[in-house]
Amino acid sequence: MEQLPVFLNLRGRTVVLVGEGEAADAKARLIARAGGRIVPKWEEGATIAFVALDDDGEARAVAATLRARGLLVNVVDRPGLCDFTTPAIVDRAPVTIAIGTGGASAGLAKAVRQRIEALLPARLGALASALYAARDSMKARWPVVADRRRAIDAALASGGALDPIGADAADKVESWLASEAQIHRSRLETIALTSADPDELTLRAARLLGEADHIFHPADLPAAILDRARADAVRHIADAPPADPPSGLSLWISRS
Repeated sequence: MEQLPVFLNLRGRTVVLVGEGEAADAKARLIARAGGRIVPKWEEGATIAFVALDDDGEARAVAATLRARGLLVNVVDRPGLCDFTTPAIVDRAPVTIAIGTGGASAGLAKAVRQRIEALLPARLGALASALYAARDSMKARWPVVADRRRAIDAALASGGALDPIGADAADKVESWLASEAQIHRSRLETIALTSADPDELTLRAARLLGEADHIFHPADLPAAILDRARADAVRHIADAPPADPPSGLSLWISRS
């Protein structure tokens, strides 16, 4: 990962936008959608800036001046001058999906966004809002945080009670909470790798890596494989799968 993805709350905040033309207009629309207040030069309280100038020398000079004020700066079409880049966006508010290439190819980011757009139902945001509204009910149903997370993971899995790809998933939250959904407190799954390339993971392996609470693996497991796991999953270097797996989903990764 070459950049840290961050969702920045701009509502009511001041954003500097220097420049005119199509590129500047595009950034202005993006800032406005996020609720930011646009100003043409530095003001007290501004924390980020966009520079959309055609002349390379002028763009460098303006970026340097703003950066000296402590601002993070994006220089349009010049990734080498950027403190941050803006991704292609799939907007299913409040769900936002960002696809970035670190400035390498805006065209590629757009192509990936279009693929994802076609997969996700228009009411995905409604599902997020329904789950937010049901937080207290979920806490009452599953007081233990780990149990609650596993219940949600199971419901949102492919074919689950609240499968996000389903157009009517948002309407099923109440019935899901009232159902007799079972939580598997301890479960061990095995992945036998046939390649060190994470792009060759099976769909099942990728799904399990994204869900596992604990990952048991040999010391020489490629870091690129572990990078596909949940960031908060506990890693255990081991020579064999655990005889008594801890609570939650444990994953044993072996190399064939």
